[in-house]
Amino acid sequence: MSVRIHQLSKIYGTQMAVDAISFEAKKGEVLGFLGPNGAGKSTTMKIATGYLPPSEGTVELCGIDVMKDSVKARKKVGYLPEHNPLYLEMYVHEYLHFMAGLHGIKGNAAKERIAEMVALCGLTREQHKKIGALSKGYRQRVGLAQALLHDPEVLILDEPTTGLDPNQLVDIRQLIKTISKDKTVILSTHIMQEVKAICDRVVIINQGKLVANDLLANMTANKTTLKVEFQEAVDEAELKTFGAVTKSGQVYHISTTAKEDLRPKLFDLAKQNNWTILSLSQEQQDLEEIFHQLTQAK
Repeated sequence: MSVRIHQLSKIYGTQMAVDAISFEAKKGEVLGFLGPNGAGKSTTMKIATGYLPPSEGTVELCGIDVMKDSVKARKKVGYLPEHNPLYLEMYVHEYLHFMAGLHGIKGNAAKERIAEMVALCGLTREQHKKIGALSKGYRQRVGLAQALLHDPEVLILDEPTTGLDPNQLVDIRQLIKTISKDKTVILSTHIMQEVKAICDRVVIINQGKLVANDLLANMTANKTTLKVEFQEAVDEAELKTFGAVTKSGQVYHISTTAKEDLRPKLFDLAKQNNWTILSLSQEQQDLEEIFHQLTQAK
């Protein structure tokens, strides 16, 4: 595996920001790392890239322990932080040349690599402009170009499309998909549409804890929500025999992976208990619903 995170924890005083999470990502895979604001996503990304030490646990990038050999591990990873720190007074080409030097890429090798990244990231017309004069979308492209300069095997992107307009969103998503063909990409986000557009696997954390880790196709396959409204109070424990239950007033949402149609059994249960069903509908569950169920406040 290109990325292996094992029992990772981070504690700030009495605050458990990340709580013993474990997951892996492989080459050619875009992993969506999801969670609500404050879930611990950015903290995990900073630990994975060597910017923060963990309180417990390990991170391996291409078989290298980030804490034991930080310099070697960092050579394997490209990182685009959430707020994309750039030198706004520098020209795009000048900035990329500066960053190439920090990676030890010099001379003709630097010129060739910069030209390649400028073309890949769609910066040909902007390369001689000051970064401060660029739109948010083009600044993100510059951030991606610098993260890719040293040809890392792993690319970690923290909220890369925040604040972009619809056209910029499409462009950056397509760029990420192109990049991912021969790299491991971990994409931290809370935007479900982004995940559905480009991710292969999904990891969800909530309040620092891992609550889901599966292929995107598996997460949404064969998952159904029954929405049933009763006239009177009912025994929620009996409804839980069908699946996970959430309640709003007298309306119950029952999430299930059962392949059979459960509506006849639900009618039978209501009849046995003298419950009056006012409405009943069945829908295929989407990622937004799954995310909400896994991350809603307990």
